[in-house]
Amino acid sequence: MFLLKLLLRNAFRHRLRTGLTILGLVVAITAFGLLRTLINAWYAGVEASSSTRLVTRSAISLTFALPLSYAPRIKAVDGVTAVSWANWFGGIYQSEKNFFPQFAVEPASYLQLYPEYVLKPEEKEAFLRDRQGAVVGRKLAAQYGWKIGDQIPLRGTIYPGTWTFTLRGIWTGAEARTDENQMLVHYELVNESIKQRFPGRGDSTGAFIVGIDQPANAALISQHIDAEFRNSLAETLSETEAAFQLSFVSMSDAILAAIQAVSFIIIVIIMAVMANTMTMTARERLSEYATLKALGFPPRFVVALLFGESLLIAVIGGALGLLATFPAVAGIAHALGSFLPAFHITPLTMGLQIGAALLVGTVAAAWPAWRMSHIDIVSGLRFMA
Repeated sequence: MFLLKLLLRNAFRHRLRTGLTILGLVVAITAFGLLRTLINAWYAGVEASSSTRLVTRSAISLTFALPLSYAPRIKAVDGVTAVSWANWFGGIYQSEKNFFPQFAVEPASYLQLYPEYVLKPEEKEAFLRDRQGAVVGRKLAAQYGWKIGDQIPLRGTIYPGTWTFTLRGIWTGAEARTDENQMLVHYELVNESIKQRFPGRGDSTGAFIVGIDQPANAALISQHIDAEFRNSLAETLSETEAAFQLSFVSMSDAILAAIQAVSFIIIVIIMAVMANTMTMTARERLSEYATLKALGFPPRFVVALLFGESLLIAVIGGALGLLATFPAVAGIAHALGSFLPAFHITPLTMGLQIGAALLVGTVAAAWPAWRMSHIDIVSGLRFMA
């Protein structure tokens, strides 16, 4: 208790300097947490992927469609348990800034393959019955204030015209990382419109969602599916859902690497600032440490004082920075809307923030502690007033 009081008195002997150092730590730890949260959010889709789902798309590009006639042939492949399909809808709600993912799906089989979308039985049944119905995630419904039964107009981009859907259900994610910012509509309604306007483009889909029995057989089943359509007019590329999501993330690898580098640079900068603070502190108390050694206190006591003071400042700044991260993340998540659906701070990020603060406090005190532990008593006492 006595040592803690001594550390507190020493740490706040120069309140302005200590306050500015703590403020710098708060800003650095908060910024570090925000950048790490951004990186985690970018990979959230990969982490939320199921190991029992494959995605089969065109071998040329995702923009090339596959015929629906492939579905029964995929289902016949050994190890496949279920097949569904999804088309990107790409509608605009009110204005272009209101972006959120929309997919035209085969409802029954799609929801079977995505058990993490938890719908009430009556809402699921209403969606299956109503071809103009739609279901959305909880966060998306909360963002726009939608309720069951609301009419949701979307201005088509890929599929021209104004489409009005009736909200039949709002799902809740089974896990925190489940995407709750999507909208699902009936594929058959969209397909009928396509066949009327563009007869040659109907009965096709952008991707098949394939359920498999054993995750360990994912690679083998993917090979068998692609072999089934080799040398056809529309060859396929099958991969795990995680690999499919990662293909989108990989487009931003350079940006993510830069963000990760900046997050560590911030810690290095505040480490240098903290080291400067502790060096100034040690230099000002040179005579005090010499006196302690003259009175018989061992060098390790001086080391403990410097490390304790540095860690105390780092812990205070780190704790305040960690607390400040929560409202900052919440504010950014609200501003981003559905652009990054899983933008929330994780236990790992909090652990990294705490570890970064402790590392800063430890490294900052290392050099001055070593210097003061080896100080010559006579030389140190010359600095006494």
